[in-house]
Amino acid sequence: MRLLLALVLFLLVPNNYSLATPQVTMVRNDRVIVKPRTIVIVRSGQIAKEFPEKKRATVKFPLVSGLSDARVLRQVQSILKVKNVFDSNIADYARDNWLEEFGYEVNYNKNCILDISFSQSGSGAYPDTQTRHFAINLKKGTVIKASDAFVSSKLPSLASLVRAKLQNELAQILKNLAESKSDTEDIRIAREAQEALEYRLADLDEFSVGDRGITFLYDAGYPHAIQAFEPEGRYFFSYAELKPYIKPHGPLGQFVD
Repeated sequence: MRLLLALVLFLLVPNNYSLATPQVTMVRNDRVIVKPRTIVIVRSGQIAKEFPEKKRATVKFPLVSGLSDARVLRQVQSILKVKNVFDSNIADYARDNWLEEFGYEVNYNKNCILDISFSQSGSGAYPDTQTRHFAINLKKGTVIKASDAFVSSKLPSLASLVRAKLQNELAQILKNLAESKSDTEDIRIAREAQEALEYRLADLDEFSVGDRGITFLYDAGYPHAIQAFEPEGRYFFSYAELKPYIKPHGPLGQFVD
């Protein structure tokens, strides 16, 4: 009788229903969920009349969720607020006529690190694009600095390695100008701009995290008139190369165990 009752109950269960324990979607605290939100700014009034080609601007920014620690999640969300990136909020962009597009790109999002880059482009006297980068520790909700990731006593030596790659790039720029038979005045201007550059310890704070290694970022900040001579400022080092410099218990230690 019991066997017959069990068989009847089994046959009455709908095909799309499972008697097994429901699966629970687990929060993965080693990464975040990033969803884009886009706002189209429509300018009106005097700006729209004087600059009809700048009537609209697009702002795409990330909405972040997925961490079980609410405090850490709030801190990450605060770092990624539009206002915190280039010191302008949506209302500021609407009042000004400079911005044309604001966006972001997720470079890395796992192993408790979120690496994300922002860019904004617009035009005033000249067209311009600006970038801002954050590497965020998802355990703490803080931006990762060189002192968090690398052995403090070895920072000067690490800066020398990056500086050497910068100098190699600058030398190549001058070589390319000479080989292309550029105007001697252009070569002089490029050389003088290079001589004014300095890679400091503080510049080590700007680095991007990837699967294979770290890319140190450097913004030479050349004025628009000579941006054609500006170094790209991206210097890659594998984790194997950086192993002597990485703190074993820091956020990058997991890559050199």
